[in-house]
Amino acid sequence: MVPSAWHHIECHANNRIEADHSQLKPRLRPMRGLRTDWTAQTIIAGHAFIQSLRCGHYELGLDAPRGLRVAEAFTELAGAI
Repeated sequence: MVPSAWHHIECHANNRIEADHSQLKPRLRPMRGLRTDWTAQTIIAGHAFIQSLRCGHYELGLDAPRGLRVAEAFTELAGAI
């Protein structure tokens, strides 16, 4: 309600991204996430592998305590490669 209120925008006037986020956000939001079935399948397979390691279904990292089993398994895998 102040008639002399002043909004300073000149510092970002030449930078289109900084000047108008409302045009950028709707375009970026759909680009997030799993875009194809192949990427979804890869993420799901990786998640299932990590869960199996944690439960001890593989012979990787079984000597380590349960909380460190995944880290030990990846150390063993890195040594095998």
